[in-house]
Amino acid sequence: MDTHRRFRGMVFTIVIIILFARTGYAEPATDKTLSPYFLIESGDPAVDRFPLKNTDVSVPISGVIADVTVLQTYTNDGMRPISARYIFPASTRAAVHGMQMTIGENVITARIKEKEKAETTFAAAKKQGKSAALLKQQRPNVFSMNVANIMPGDTLDIELHYTELLIPTDGTYQFVYPTVVGPRYSEQPESTAPASERWVQNPYLPQGSRPVSGFNLRARISTGIPLAALVCRSHDIETSWESESVADITFKHPENSGADRDYILEYRLAGKQIQSGPMLYEGAQENFFLLMVQPPERIKPKDIPDREYIFVVDVSGSMDGFPLNTAKDLLSNLIAHLRPTDKFNVIFFAGGSRVMAPTSLPATPRHVAQALRLLDHQRGGGSTRLQAALQKALALPRDEASARSVVIVTDGYISAEKEVFQLIRRNLNRTNVFAFGIGSSVNRYLVEGIAKAGLGEPFIATDPQSARSAAGQFREYIQAPLLTGITVKYTGFDAYDVEPAAIGDLFAHRPVIIQGKWRGAATGAIEVSGTGGSGKYGQTFHLAATQPREANRALRPLWARSQIARLADFNFNDRTGEEQAAITSLGLTYSLLTDYTAFVAVQETVRNAEGHSDPVAQPLNLPTGVSNLAVSGGCANVPEPELTFLLIGLLLYMATRVIFRRHRFNTDYGRKDHASNQ
Repeated sequence: MDTHRRFRGMVFTIVIIILFARTGYAEPATDKTLSPYFLIESGDPAVDRFPLKNTDVSVPISGVIADVTVLQTYTNDGMRPISARYIFPASTRAAVHGMQMTIGENVITARIKEKEKAETTFAAAKKQGKSAALLKQQRPNVFSMNVANIMPGDTLDIELHYTELLIPTDGTYQFVYPTVVGPRYSEQPESTAPASERWVQNPYLPQGSRPVSGFNLRARISTGIPLAALVCRSHDIETSWESESVADITFKHPENSGADRDYILEYRLAGKQIQSGPMLYEGAQENFFLLMVQPPERIKPKDIPDREYIFVVDVSGSMDGFPLNTAKDLLSNLIAHLRPTDKFNVIFFAGGSRVMAPTSLPATPRHVAQALRLLDHQRGGGSTRLQAALQKALALPRDEASARSVVIVTDGYISAEKEVFQLIRRNLNRTNVFAFGIGSSVNRYLVEGIAKAGLGEPFIATDPQSARSAAGQFREYIQAPLLTGITVKYTGFDAYDVEPAAIGDLFAHRPVIIQGKWRGAATGAIEVSGTGGSGKYGQTFHLAATQPREANRALRPLWARSQIARLADFNFNDRTGEEQAAITSLGLTYSLLTDYTAFVAVQETVRNAEGHSDPVAQPLNLPTGVSNLAVSGGCANVPEPELTFLLIGLLLYMATRVIFRRHRFNTDYGRKDHASNQ
């Protein structure tokens, strides 16, 4: 028995070493990573935990331009002054160019300033007891609103203005208004994280909670061409028609529950035509133009080269349930339609990543069935380490005779977008990277950025039906480009500062977009030419037939936003001092929100003489279909390697106890049997 005790003690010691060897090197508790968290009520009735009471959105769409006004209403129903922070999303293409604050009868127009100066102005006003508001950009599609010194009984209105260009795909226009920022996974230590990343630490309400603020959206579409179809798949709407080309869209029912998913409005013009041609705006100091060119019809080539597809699939906690089920539907559709001459592989990732095969496999029925079985057994859980999974995908051996495409399927709930973009650009070697965003409120900045960095195309699937549609679009997209060798020629028209400077091959069935400025008279012509599936292709637009219109004044901020997008949004290298200065200058000159500029509004009256206010972080709803695992999965604070060692240690200890119990039973039974024989 002494031998048994000694051996059992030795095994127990080994188990303890396994349990704590890794955690002994873990970061101290004070150096935890940035992460979202669930709201815990303070129980203090003197403080109103939910200052944002309502968001009201007005969206007039004229032609291809959406001019959006967002009205956020904050109130303080508590008994002490509060200062609140609210994180909210917008379109990646939004040009935010105005803000004003209203308290009672006082209307204060916000000023655009360099971000540090705006922050200083806001902090000073807050300390002095003045009511103030500060709007900053955290990502091109994520903004933060800070409001200071909301006094008991106050109602404070913040009105934002932004403009967006709507670009049709296959004749369908789509306006998207994101309503909630999904929880972002981050590995940055809290103690060393820069202020620009701390927005990730935001409270969320548990899955299934009722929204704490109201949401309403009204849209008006005026196209000038009869509308052939109008649909909103995300919300129940009512449509009233003023004419064949003018429609007003409202919610069918009060939509308090509609603030947990993207609002997606789609429409088509009669005959699948698009509003192509030039648009002109003549300003006091500068003139702006925009040209939209309809692409040629797609001609499918007979000889499609052999292709290799590597599917990188997110199975993290935020994908649990509806998003992962939608991803399975998408992948099943894509993999099942591969040609036998194609090759493919699948990588599943969360905190770690697992690859289906060491090299890509022919898309035979047996291999396709194997992939579908693996896919069917996936369950969402763990963190979202996309970068490591992408590195594994790019490092897989490749067949030089096949064209390789990496297809990433994710909801995009990470904070390290730029690192992923840079990785794709550094490894871009005859490999296109496509991104499928899965979910009701995906991180469109990541999804669009992946596609742009990888010379691919982004797709969004909000439900199984749209997943099947997206799979079909992807298969058609990769067949062949619509237009190659695209050139633009200006004759008698003095254009400058044109964006983009060069136009790559056109794959998707969407128009060519050219924006710029012009000097002198709006005369001459713009010719766009290239090579299509049936040969040479070209269109010429004569400017004399187009008059500058005051209604096109949105071209000014849209041009500046296109410049900022090139310099900042999808700049896949570290920004130079010259680029930072250019972005700042564009923001200040054209009154636009950027990484380096912010809007600040201050009511100069001192309203809170003591200068103290309770900080409140407005809680967000989880997007529809996203489970609590996206924020906290029980063991969410234990790093996954340590969690693995912990589970192995516990299993080993339990197995050891079972072995000893069986051994003791056999020994005792043998002794009893021996005694009975005696």
